[in-house]
Amino acid sequence: MKNWLETKLEINHGENTPLLSMEGLRGLAVFLVFFVHYSSLVDPFLFGFSVTLSKFINGFGHLGVDLFFVLSGYLIYGSVLDKKTFSPINYAKRRGQRIYPTFLVVFAIYIALSFIFPSESKLPDKTSEMVTYIVQNLFLLPGIFDVKPIITVAWSLSYEVFYYLIIPVVIFSLNMKKWDVNKRILFWISVSVAGIVSWAFLGGPVRLLMFISGILLFELHTKKQCKIEKGGDFFLIIALVIFGFRAVYDFSFLLSMVSVFILFLLFCLCAFNVQSKTYKWLTFTPLRWLGNMSYSYYLIHGLTLKFCFLVLGVVLPAEYVSEHIYYWLWAPLFALTLITSFVLFLVIERPLSLQVSRLPKSSNKLKQLTSKAAAD
Repeated sequence: MKNWLETKLEINHGENTPLLSMEGLRGLAVFLVFFVHYSSLVDPFLFGFSVTLSKFINGFGHLGVDLFFVLSGYLIYGSVLDKKTFSPINYAKRRGQRIYPTFLVVFAIYIALSFIFPSESKLPDKTSEMVTYIVQNLFLLPGIFDVKPIITVAWSLSYEVFYYLIIPVVIFSLNMKKWDVNKRILFWISVSVAGIVSWAFLGGPVRLLMFISGILLFELHTKKQCKIEKGGDFFLIIALVIFGFRAVYDFSFLLSMVSVFILFLLFCLCAFNVQSKTYKWLTFTPLRWLGNMSYSYYLIHGLTLKFCFLVLGVVLPAEYVSEHIYYWLWAPLFALTLITSFVLFLVIERPLSLQVSRLPKSSNKLKQLTSKAAAD
């Protein structure tokens, strides 16, 4: 079984092989997102201290998406900046191939279930409005634009697509490839400050800030060779605590995001250092495997949880509440989300979106990747 899982979940990205800890970071990100939806759905069954705890965990679970944004900022910016020849067509094709096959399958499931269970449907009643709404979702407009997503988590894809579109334009229009590293760092810090001031007075999609955190991460880690050996876990915990308490006490979202912008930058710098303890736990194999199928997990886990709680609503007595259900129910439900996500990954994402060779011998490959990471 272990060897079979290795052939399916160990991924070799060729010349673009990421640090092993980045796979673990993706796993951590979707694990955090799981608790957002788990906490929201289990909430009606709770009372006592578990209600406050659920709210706290729900609050910091949202940072899973922000961690994804940091990693996308790092990877996409780096791939465009360092690429010797850039083809807009190939770039757009690759981005579309990475997003759409898995998205379309899950989207089709949501549409079908909307007709089967109309009480759970988000589709408008009028046909013309329904068609418009479906098209808006197919073009990944929810999130940046004021459109409710059919797939709850798909709002973040509009942020991703916006970043995919804008970053090559910025790099090539400003000829940033020829800039000194320090000049680029100063530029992106200035953009961050301008964005913070703008969002403070005008509002807007402040979470775009996290992509710039990833850009600075690339410049500091790859170009400046900055390393942090200690404190990674502390930076992560502080970020989680800030957003956890914010969910309970409701203080400034903008200031919280600015704090996470800095904390995640430091956390990832430590995570990319093979000498750090943070790197070691992030390269735990099951966590990396979860990271490698994180896109499938991200899209399908909410639907799996929704189904489970619909069943619970039928099985459990009416008005059932418990102070302890939160603590023991998450593990079996998380296991179920792993199963559905793995099937989606195996059938759709892996063959249609990941144009990479698989690793026949993961143990040997892991040593090679670790050596490469250390050399980098």
